[in-house]
Amino acid sequence: MSDIKVPELAESISEGTISEWLVNVGDKVSKGDPVCELETDKVNVEVSAEIDGVIEEFLKEAGDTVEVGETIAKLNENGEASSAKSEESGKEESKDASKEDKKEEAPSTKEEQKEENEAAEEDRDDTDRPMASPATRKLARKLGVDLNKVKATDPLGRVRSEDVRAHAEGPKSEQPSAPKQESKGKQTTSSSDQQQYEKPVERVKMSRRRQTIAKRLVEAQQTAAMLTTYNEVDLTAINELRERRKEQFLEQNDVKLGYMSFYTKAVVAALKKFPRLNAEIQGDEIVLKKFYDIGIAVGAEEGLVVPVVRDADKLSFASIEKEIKNLAQKARNKKLTLDELQGGSFTITNGGVFGSLMSSPILNAPQVGILGMHKIQWRPVAIDKERMENRPMMYIALSYDHRIVDGSEAVSFLVKVKELLEDPESLLLEG
Repeated sequence: MSDIKVPELAESISEGTISEWLVNVGDKVSKGDPVCELETDKVNVEVSAEIDGVIEEFLKEAGDTVEVGETIAKLNENGEASSAKSEESGKEESKDASKEDKKEEAPSTKEEQKEENEAAEEDRDDTDRPMASPATRKLARKLGVDLNKVKATDPLGRVRSEDVRAHAEGPKSEQPSAPKQESKGKQTTSSSDQQQYEKPVERVKMSRRRQTIAKRLVEAQQTAAMLTTYNEVDLTAINELRERRKEQFLEQNDVKLGYMSFYTKAVVAALKKFPRLNAEIQGDEIVLKKFYDIGIAVGAEEGLVVPVVRDADKLSFASIEKEIKNLAQKARNKKLTLDELQGGSFTITNGGVFGSLMSSPILNAPQVGILGMHKIQWRPVAIDKERMENRPMMYIALSYDHRIVDGSEAVSFLVKVKELLEDPESLLLEG
């Protein structure tokens, strides 16, 4: 018998949540085959079998939090695949549980005998059987809980160990609250301080990544002296340049000439002029970074992720476009690695792709600056005292940590970005 353990993930990650099992008990797996998907604070990681064998037992369920090095399943290297494996193990556990019950209290009461019969019927009839692991079923029998009456919190309807415990403890916690009933139509508070509603609601457990995002955003606002300054950019020159060069650029580089390469180049040039925005605070020291690893915020299904374009100052426009396209595809397909998400020095977020006209981005700690790009909107602009023209305009926003970045420095940084974007040819010299 061999253990399947949670592998080493990264220096800053010590635990994860089992997102889903990719195999079933009794399945035959080969060395290197993924057996489950582990959700960490940053990416999803597949846990693989280290030897050939048959899945003997799951020690953890989907949704359980596990630590690095913890055993999550048993693998039998000499076993044979069997579709009935889970049923047999369930029956063996049922026998063991009934023996333990007899030892604790004999003779057994009619009520206990009835529960044992129901458990046996569950094993014989899979069609009406609620989804639960052998470990959960064993716990239910031990606590005298009917799985059919347990309310599952899992979106897929799987009954977990915590659901069984909550059901078993439920009646005890509800008894003292009887005299405190409120009138109909009002919201009441349960023992866990959750509001209850008369009208239909749905409770969905936050994913580990969503919890991490929420925690880090709150920390950024609580620990940094965050301030935002705004400006606007006329993108006429970039639009004209892209229109002239788009076909040749695509033919030569096999990638389209987008806006993000211009934004990235302008940010790098501005960071070189205002280095405090490419820094972080460590204790009572300012760490000025001499590299330009630019994070590009990407909206994924589980939440916002910020993969990093490494050494952006050394990349061409084509290389930046290819890298951003590659990272965005990986983010949406859940293929990003931990290395691709760590170590950025400054972040760019583009809410304009979702239609945002203006917003105040939140810092991606420990970074001290983030630039928000927005929707390109055609609107009338005064060219001089006599003329007005419709121009493609975009609001830009810089959020910064006022602890080390002065307001004048932040405003000057944003003006520099504006000047470079309105004269894109200058990026060849300064970017």
